[in-house]
Amino acid sequence: MKDKLINWSFFAALSVIWGSSFILMKAGLEVLSPYQVASIRIMSAGVVLLPFAARAFAAVPRNKLLLVITSGLLGSFFPAYLFCIAELKISSSLTGILNALTPLFTIIVGISFFKLKANIWKLAGVLIGFVGLCLLMMASGEVNMGEFSYTALILIATLFYGINVNLVGRHLQGIGSLNIAALAFVFLLIPCLIMLYVTGYFSHAFGERQVWLSTLASFVLGTMGTAVASVLFYMLVKRAGPLFASLVTYGIPFVAIIWGLIYGENINMLQVGSLVVILGGVYLVNKK
Repeated sequence: MKDKLINWSFFAALSVIWGSSFILMKAGLEVLSPYQVASIRIMSAGVVLLPFAARAFAAVPRNKLLLVITSGLLGSFFPAYLFCIAELKISSSLTGILNALTPLFTIIVGISFFKLKANIWKLAGVLIGFVGLCLLMMASGEVNMGEFSYTALILIATLFYGINVNLVGRHLQGIGSLNIAALAFVFLLIPCLIMLYVTGYFSHAFGERQVWLSTLASFVLGTMGTAVASVLFYMLVKRAGPLFASLVTYGIPFVAIIWGLIYGENINMLQVGSLVVILGGVYLVNKK
């Protein structure tokens, strides 16, 4: 009973943290480019976890080092840029809803590459989730090719999440959650710093209030939405398994929608109905 309570506590915390990430991205994009917001996000996570890096490097087996770095790339680095670029054209609430497809990709990747067994319920869930996605595209007016290309970036990011969840659940069970996160993000510090330099971040007028607010939003996004959340997520995957961990996406879109309503984004009932269809598919996918 105590273990279940802890697992659900992690679930609730991750839902709130990650559900708030999409509106923080919007705040960062007020002044900064998507590449700058994503770089600050990942770099600030690496700085927060830097004190734990030396111990993590000593604790992680050398034959697992490449897997840990790959986990950081698939679970945080690439999705961070994909999400920020996508939010140039689509709302934070819609982004949060699309993120609910993560469990579907988790099961598809698990069946295809990680020998996860499928049954009729899981296959039906994948089909229903796809139908929900199509309805969502129609409800959101994202069906023209120009806008759909940005929506597709979110789908790629959720695919990366699905791969990462299976990777961690299958190959990194014996490694401490903090060690995985610390190593993954510290290795990404230099690439992010280079990205900030190349994209002209250091040329901004830092005397302007809005530049600082966008930078602060990106920093909070990194420390909470990436560093703290990644440690919690790795712990949840190892405690409750990859499928339960992927169910965090049940809570994320509802938090994202609440933030979207607070900041005046347009959300219609057909979008909410599409979310219910998607989550129905997710439920069937994870039904025992």
